[in-house]
Amino acid sequence: MMFDWVIRGGEVIRPEGIAREDLAIAGGRIVALGDLTGAEAENTFDASGMQILPGVIDTQVHFREPGLEHKEDIATGSEAAAAGGVTTFFEMPNTLPPTTTAAFLENKLARAKGRASANYAFFVGAALDNIPDLERLEMLPGTPGIKLFMGSSTGTLLVPDDENVRAVMQGGKRPMPVHAEDEARLRARKEMFPAPDVSDHPIIRDAEAARLATERLILLSRETGRHVHILHVSTGDEVPIIRSAKAEGVALTAEVTPQHLWFEWPSAYRELGSLVQMNPPIRSAEHREALWAGLLEGVFDVFGSDHAPHTLEEKQKPYPQSPSGMTGVQTLLPVLLTFVDQGRLPLDQVVTMTSRNPARLYGIKDRGEIALGAWADLAIVELQRKFTVRREWIRSRSQWSPYEGVELTGFPVQAFVSGVPAAPGAGRMVEFDWKLSG
Repeated sequence: MMFDWVIRGGEVIRPEGIAREDLAIAGGRIVALGDLTGAEAENTFDASGMQILPGVIDTQVHFREPGLEHKEDIATGSEAAAAGGVTTFFEMPNTLPPTTTAAFLENKLARAKGRASANYAFFVGAALDNIPDLERLEMLPGTPGIKLFMGSSTGTLLVPDDENVRAVMQGGKRPMPVHAEDEARLRARKEMFPAPDVSDHPIIRDAEAARLATERLILLSRETGRHVHILHVSTGDEVPIIRSAKAEGVALTAEVTPQHLWFEWPSAYRELGSLVQMNPPIRSAEHREALWAGLLEGVFDVFGSDHAPHTLEEKQKPYPQSPSGMTGVQTLLPVLLTFVDQGRLPLDQVVTMTSRNPARLYGIKDRGEIALGAWADLAIVELQRKFTVRREWIRSRSQWSPYEGVELTGFPVQAFVSGVPAAPGAGRMVEFDWKLSG
């Protein structure tokens, strides 16, 4: 048999362990693993001295198209993703216009086809005026489901009150990611700071705003039976609440971001200012270490980048005119691999939380594993290679990173997307079987 690709000499890394194996691809899928000496292929890739991971599935990015393409678009955002070993992305609905209808979803899918360098799907946003349609919208091709904003962030999507949050949760079956900050508290806290500095950001959007929203969300999940997925958990206060709810059998999963594990208040704000301003905020070392403790005991299920770019000019505006959000899709995997190199995080946990768990959470068909018959989504890396993040390496249109000048360990050499080297148009629409999700 003539294969399309044979990747030779690499170490294949799965959650179960590491094995030196050749890997063959035909028709976009993995068709052989093992010693393929003598196998014929149209193309070969020499992965000697490299490691082959399942391609990263980043289930929280903001690529800003349509409406805000001066910050990012699907082409540049997915190019950044692939450069960092991310082979599948789920894009959030807070664009202009927000993705709240079937027509707006179809528009995004059409924009991605032939342009995306990674596989793609687009969330539909819950809004007060589309609640009756959510059960139908969450089942459309090309969407992982419904995204809910309980607290205001970038854009206009917001469902702040329990009555409407309950209605959203009753309007569907698929796991639902949620931005959990309490809107009433956010507004009250903002009024208390008439002349804030950027270092006040985590004080205004305080830990209590996150804790309150997470508690409310869990109560509503218990009441409705809806699986909720809490995004970018930022506080130590939420960790025991999530742990306890999971132990009780509440349908609940949670995400943590590398930046909430890396940076801390106030030092990051002194050094980087609004470049580390995001929602929910980077918090104190006490919160960061509590997140680490929760991570190592299994409280969190997936890593996400929350890639949310703005231009440097926008970020340099005086707070609070400076927008919240940072780039991160390209540095997601290298930062996590740096934690591995530091001895802080097991490699198998990184692989599980960046590939297998996201695929299972959302019911992604035939992705998230290096296995026979699966789509060949691969991140080929050099685990021991150190490199310094430079602006010219960043592929995001906004072309900056809060990690600029930082030495990381674990370099993404090449991504394979649906069986071919990542390039514009390599990405395919992700297919789902929601009955496999959860």
